[in-house]
Amino acid sequence: MPIQRTARRRHYLMCRPSHFTVDYRINPWMDPAKPTDTALAVLQWERLYALFQELGHTVELVEPVPGLPDMVYAANGATVLNGRVLVANFRHAERAAEAPAYQAWFERNGYTEVHAARHVNEGEGDYLVAGDRILAGTGFRTHRAAHAEAEHVLGAPVVSLTLVDPRFYHLDTALAVLDDDEIMYFPGAFSAESRATLRELYPDALIATEADAEAFGLNAVSDGRHVLLSQTARDLADRLAERGFEPIGVDLSELFKGGGSVKCCTLELRHAAPAPGGAQ
Repeated sequence: MPIQRTARRRHYLMCRPSHFTVDYRINPWMDPAKPTDTALAVLQWERLYALFQELGHTVELVEPVPGLPDMVYAANGATVLNGRVLVANFRHAERAAEAPAYQAWFERNGYTEVHAARHVNEGEGDYLVAGDRILAGTGFRTHRAAHAEAEHVLGAPVVSLTLVDPRFYHLDTALAVLDDDEIMYFPGAFSAESRATLRELYPDALIATEADAEAFGLNAVSDGRHVLLSQTARDLADRLAERGFEPIGVDLSELFKGGGSVKCCTLELRHAAPAPGGAQ
């Protein structure tokens, strides 16, 4: 009998794709020769934005900046844990200006512990919070040295995982956190050592097929019950349902052209827990 799942209300930061296009190539999914439809990207994004709110989640918006077409992939902008913010330090020059834009948003919105990263890291693209640990990707974007910085700034132990397939250049394209102690992932995206680590930590993980990984099925967002993922990852959706989750297919086909889907568009804002007795 499937486990009875409980949703937890979340707080997210998103960025409307008002300036989305693909006019450079920094991952295998991007092809400047293929036309993009910014209006369609906005429409698809708006549906995701509305869906989060329908599910009871709070969504904040950061203002899109002209000339930064990838800013819609808000997950890459920072990592937030217990109210501490580690701002991204992008590998590619084309995205570098996104970091100060996200940093400014956090500073304007009352975050007092905002840290500009010294080492290259791409936010929740490579840092996925799973319960009391951070699963941290490296291999294509985030430098291995950045993992120690994340552990120090965010105050949680980091598990380093090496990505080896350029199609899955960020951890959030190859692995998704479903609940504090439950994940799904595609083994072929990881080194042998990292596969062994994942098997040890998560022996009951949901293993995705290559087809569902290529469909960005793992670039998903879970609130513990509802799992929002690419509507084309049908096998993965069926298997999530078998485990008691409620998969919700989302059409972000236009944003696929930039190499991202649901999770890429969604940065979670994790606040510090209230002090005992309700003191803040």
